Amino acid sequence: MSEKTIPILPCRTLQPVLDFYTALGFEVTFQQKSPNPFAVVERGGIELQFFGMKKYEPAESMSTCYVLTDDVDALYEAFRAGLKAAYGRVPTRGLPRIGPLKDMSYGVRQFLMSDPGGNCIRIGKKTSEDQSHRPAPEETFARALHYAALFADSRDDPQGAAKIIDRVLKLADEQPTPVQLLRLLVLRSDVAARLGDAATAARSMEEAAAVQLTDAERESVRDDLVRLAELRDQDTA
Repeated sequence: MSEKTIPILPCRTLQPVLDFYTALGFEVTFQQKSPNPFAVVERGGIELQFFGMKKYEPAESMSTCYVLTDDVDALYEAFRAGLKAAYGRVPTRGLPRIGPLKDMSYGVRQFLMSDPGGNCIRIGKKTSEDQSHRPAPEETFARALHYAALFADSRDDPQGAAKIIDRVLKLADEQPTPVQLLRLLVLRSDVAARLGDAATAARSMEEAAAVQLTDAERESVRDDLVRLAELRDQDTA
């Protein structure tokens, strides 16, 4: 026996959604206008199906699905390049948007992407056979990073992540390590950009760029430094 699961996702109108996936390198393999709007897009082993609903509200969508891949880094770079070519920039807030690529605390390396229909497509690669959430660290700043990352890049709640980071950075009796400070500031800049708070994003980027790191520390936060560069490029675009 051989089975295959194909998500069927809602949208208000098909064309903006199809244009989005075409920019990502998908092919529209089927489309109908009646009796009901419906379409299929495919890219390699990924197949997604969509149906139209006139009264559907994309901003309120809870629709999601997960795409497992053996090369999430390559898909991330390809999708970002396709979006930049199609939209003139890499969209990071509103609809559509694409989030950062990072290692999560539950054994996956992933990024989140929302299409014009409000559907959140989670794309990742397993980094561990244990997919359960790891216990939160006890140390103050490691714990804040743990939860802020979950809010920002698993729950897609940038406002919640911002509150966690702002609270911990205001502590007077404890100080983060340079690595922790860099990671907190990059994530704070990221979520500020998603929330449309340009002033906080710019200030956090400037503070993050000023953090002094050793070569070994820079290697340990390579993904964060890549994200910082992406954010600074977007800020000057």
